[in-house]
Amino acid sequence: MRSGTCKARVVHVFLTGASGYIGSAVLDALVAHGHRVTALVRSDDKAERVRRSGGEAVVGDATDGRLVARLAREADGVVHTASAQDVDQGLIDAVLDALGGTDRPFVHTGGIFTFGAAADITEDSPVAPPALTAWRAPNEDRVRTSAVRTTVVAPGIVYGRGAGIPTMFLGDETAPVRTVGDGTQRWTTVHVDDLAELYVLALERADQDGYVVAATGEAPTVRDLAEAGAAGSPVVTESVDESRDRLGAAFADALLLDQVAAGSHARSHYGWQPSRPSLVEHLRSEAAGR
Repeated sequence: MRSGTCKARVVHVFLTGASGYIGSAVLDALVAHGHRVTALVRSDDKAERVRRSGGEAVVGDATDGRLVARLAREADGVVHTASAQDVDQGLIDAVLDALGGTDRPFVHTGGIFTFGAAADITEDSPVAPPALTAWRAPNEDRVRTSAVRTTVVAPGIVYGRGAGIPTMFLGDETAPVRTVGDGTQRWTTVHVDDLAELYVLALERADQDGYVVAATGEAPTVRDLAEAGAAGSPVVTESVDESRDRLGAAFADALLLDQVAAGSHARSHYGWQPSRPSLVEHLRSEAAGR
């Protein structure tokens, strides 16, 4: 990673994905920290939700390079949480072009699957993505090798706010809760509101080629998660083939990865202090409330 920060106090932020799972939490965190946010959303209904959360909204499409470039030029920093295979290449090019020659930061979204199965994932770990997210690597390379002040945030398995992949383990006493595979693999995790705080810290720090794994250090097994959320339902293990048939091969293969990350760099470099309940605690609480 290249050294150097400007530690800018960003005032006006252009945010993508503000109506989505991670982006809505990032919007709330940015507003809470005193930033003005302009969010690009795809409908009037989503625009109204952004306004209720304290942001300003522009209705349009993240694949509209001219619109993205204009909004980026008008802002003091950019956060992209609407990361998708059909969006990222064009959006990245538009943002990097708009911010070129400035010290305004760009925070991009990656993901923990990039590192494949590994027991001690750090920012310097080799990459070995599954088919599901192999498309991310060239886009991240484009971001990191640019002259713009960029940071890639790579979240672990995200939970909280009643959404996220782990909700698959919430039982209702009408059907068994199924693991993915035999459930012995570990997932490295992060609460969506803790994650949102890290996005704000990364934006304000404005590193030159920053990269941060967003993980709290909690890495429960999938079996632990299924048991925590079962709510009286039986927990049933599956073979790999059964999980691939149920979830689709690409998605199942990603969820079958055994991954552990301590998130030490996020704490030491950015001053991140995650404080929300662990995923096991969260699932137990959610199950008890059903």
